[in-house]
Amino acid sequence: MFWKFDLNTTSHVDKLLDKEDVTLRELLDEDDVLQECKAQNQKLLGFLCRQQCMEELVSLITQDPPLDMEEKVRFKYPNTACELLTCDVPQINDRLGGDETLLNLLYDFLDHEPPLNPLLASFFSKTIGNLIARKTEQVILFLKKKDRFVSLVLQHIGTSALMDLLLRLVSCVEPAGLRQEVLHWLNEEKIIQRLVELIHPSQDEDRQSNASQTLCDIVRLGREQASQLQEAPEPDPLLTVLESQDCVEQLLKNMFDGDQTESCLVSGTQVLLTLLETRRAGTEGLVDSFSQGPEGLCTVSSSILHGIEPRLKDFHQLLLSPPKKKAILTTIGVLEEPLGNARLHGARLMAALLHTNTPSINQELCRLNTMGLLLDLFFKYTWNNFLHFQVELCIAAILSHAAREDRAEASGLEGRVELLPGSGDPEAPQPAASRPENTMVTHLFQKCCLVQRILEAWEANDHAQAAGGMRRGNMGHLTRIANAVVQNLERGPMQTHISEVIRGALVCSRGLLIPEVSTHHLHPSSEDEDMEGVFPNELSLQQAFSEYQVQQMTATFVDQFGFNDEEFADQDDSVNAPFDRIAEINFSIDADEDSVSPQLHAH
Repeated sequence: MFWKFDLNTTSHVDKLLDKEDVTLRELLDEDDVLQECKAQNQKLLGFLCRQQCMEELVSLITQDPPLDMEEKVRFKYPNTACELLTCDVPQINDRLGGDETLLNLLYDFLDHEPPLNPLLASFFSKTIGNLIARKTEQVILFLKKKDRFVSLVLQHIGTSALMDLLLRLVSCVEPAGLRQEVLHWLNEEKIIQRLVELIHPSQDEDRQSNASQTLCDIVRLGREQASQLQEAPEPDPLLTVLESQDCVEQLLKNMFDGDQTESCLVSGTQVLLTLLETRRAGTEGLVDSFSQGPEGLCTVSSSILHGIEPRLKDFHQLLLSPPKKKAILTTIGVLEEPLGNARLHGARLMAALLHTNTPSINQELCRLNTMGLLLDLFFKYTWNNFLHFQVELCIAAILSHAAREDRAEASGLEGRVELLPGSGDPEAPQPAASRPENTMVTHLFQKCCLVQRILEAWEANDHAQAAGGMRRGNMGHLTRIANAVVQNLERGPMQTHISEVIRGALVCSRGLLIPEVSTHHLHPSSEDEDMEGVFPNELSLQQAFSEYQVQQMTATFVDQFGFNDEEFADQDDSVNAPFDRIAEINFSIDADEDSVSPQLHAH
């Protein structure tokens, strides 16, 4: 059957190659030319590796096609040429990587004035990147001879393909010795300092964004490479410079000194957030992410924290008065003063800094009352869940550090807790009242009035829903915050301290109500009744009714399927047995409670 229908047809590429005057473009028009090249058709490879054909292929991916061509086919030949040059065939790699004339022709693409054609830039980056991976030594040696290579790449950093090329130089060079040589070369070219200078209000947004992304990727790649090496790794010179206090201070100077733009603030903050990362990306737990213990954490360099600390007042001011934004139309109406990406990134940075649990930074944040400001924004922007998430992370970090430190001391991991020198001897036991994080806990509950604000927001939401309105968008996060407070109140090393702080705060807030409400309505002050005293009596009735409903419902549940061996013969009796029912439910209601409720709501 196979031979009968002549299915063993030869490629049309071979027939074309038999012609004496065949051109490269005729071959590029063939649909199977790439397949034949990957199959290492020797006749085709011999034709493509001719000097004239190689030069034409390189020209196709580096020179703009004529504008008078139809748009559908304008980039057809450049695309096919790029696929042929990067199809990972040894003969083509050797021919292109070993010929300096071809490399110079390829390199000349960088001499074009910005902006580059993004499609041609992607072809160029893909071709050079493939050569870096396959013909590493020859290409690196060629690039190091070019004095303006780094300058030209940075000149075109606004084109994403050139950013990718720079990252290939950092990450795709093997072996380790050659990679270290490349890193030292880039460091001598001051690549980090020059990228930081691009994060400046005077630069356009694309250049700032890509420079920021490049710095973030250099940090992550450097740390990942160091973690994968079995033996003690040689320091990454680029990462060392980027984590230095001078570099952090220069970045912050570009962000805040002079005109402030949202793009510059966001791009710079993204770099700082990457430097403050203490665990691999992808952990999205809220309270849980702060209570997983010290394993898997890496210490944050003290130089980064020292560089950020003097600028906390600038971030606080950013949260107060960000760059002006126009009103925007949302699904719930017109938002006259949007939160903005700059303030959102400021909140993200506060969460990351609180996660480091640095005493001096905690004290400065308390002095500035930054947590109080974040709570103001939390309740002002009730529909911005991105902000709610960050505020929740801040509160979770404050509440959970004490538990983490106690576990670390119990397991003998003293050295992993301290992030800054001089923050105390981790081996020396400290009383609860003297631990650094207690400053933030006290500030959160007393000055920021967290419990009172939770209760007020809850009551306001209930009133809005009772009037036919929608449930507020921050109620889910508010519930999680309340649960975190209760969890730390009921157990954990901070139980006593938090209880005292909350009790003191509530006594102060109830001072205005004492003359109007008789004392016999107050709950007993026993330890078991602490939490009940926080909520109004109406919630106690709701809780009792909810428990009654649960009892009614669970009494009818079938909690066992099938039969035990000794009951198998009695299945009829088991199936037909009546369900237990609760005969009655008694509520203990004070007759005077109805008279108190209006007074409470009046306040």
